[in-house]
Amino acid sequence: MKRLVTVVTGGSRGIGAATCLRLAADGHDVVVGYVRDGEAAETVAEGVRAAGARAVTVRVDTAVEADVERLFASAEEQLGPVTGLVNNAAVTGPLGRLADTDPAVLRRVLDVNLLGTLLCSRLAARLMSARGSGAIVNVTSAAATLGSPGEYVHYAATKAAVDALTLGLAKELGPDGVRVNAVAPGVIDTEMHAAMGDPDRAHRMSETVPLRRPGRAEEIAAAISWLLSPDASYTTGAVPPRRTVQPMPNAPSGGTGDGTASSSRTGRAPPMNSLSAVPCSTRAGNASEAARRDRAAVSTGWCEATRTALPNRRPRSTPGSAISASSSNTAPKVASWERRKAKGAASARLAR
Repeated sequence: MKRLVTVVTGGSRGIGAATCLRLAADGHDVVVGYVRDGEAAETVAEGVRAAGARAVTVRVDTAVEADVERLFASAEEQLGPVTGLVNNAAVTGPLGRLADTDPAVLRRVLDVNLLGTLLCSRLAARLMSARGSGAIVNVTSAAATLGSPGEYVHYAATKAAVDALTLGLAKELGPDGVRVNAVAPGVIDTEMHAAMGDPDRAHRMSETVPLRRPGRAEEIAAAISWLLSPDASYTTGAVPPRRTVQPMPNAPSGGTGDGTASSSRTGRAPPMNSLSAVPCSTRAGNASEAARRDRAAVSTGWCEATRTALPNRRPRSTPGSAISASSSNTAPKVASWERRKAKGAASARLAR
């Protein structure tokens, strides 16, 4: 049986390291990509070997094309054809407002988080498409939805771009037998927070998470491993859902910043703190009627269930709705619909 060979960028620590170890336990040989800490990368590789898998470590700056080419060349020469890629490498820079962020930090965040993901995906797409199979998992972030104001909106912007890449590349590579998905971690207890200058951030913000604790890197690694597995063979283009979001109670103004969002209709937090992976069959339209209405409400600004306009959205015409995109005053339209509804009910009673 052919061995699975997976490249993991940013594999020396945090979610990347946990992913390497989980993949080894699930039968993958692993390429541990790292940029600085070779000792930490070798420790991860030893853990992979202890699980019975093969491992190599490769120093790589994913924002440098030559490094990315060397990464994949080393993988194929030492372990065999690459079957999977985990785009995990990312940086944030110090926490702070965009206006106060050094342009050099902005450039580095864009280069690693977006350009690096593009370069790795580009090379993986070439190799996998030629062989007719493969899987890519992008590690994005709940920040892509929430924006993370006052902390790192530049980081959030790069992760939103990775969301778009995931969806577009899934459509592009699907006919070639290559799947592309994403996971969107919220507050996860890793070294990333200390690197940003706030080592206690994960535990402090866990008060806004429904489970009242930060996530563990191993929990995200389990989801990544599933998306790379045959069990997810009919899953592609899974990206975090786009919802209107509101701050949780007692959360900082402008959003929780931790991956927990609340529906504008119900006020309850949807289950998106850790990740969202939606099977193809669901995305193709087999979702429940309630889910269909929820998606329609977010995209059109008009809720069919309650016949009301959602806040902060310009209503658009939808089949059967009593609202017009050309009208800026929706109240008369709603009132008109209510009158017609009452008249119809009266007619029905008379008919009986």
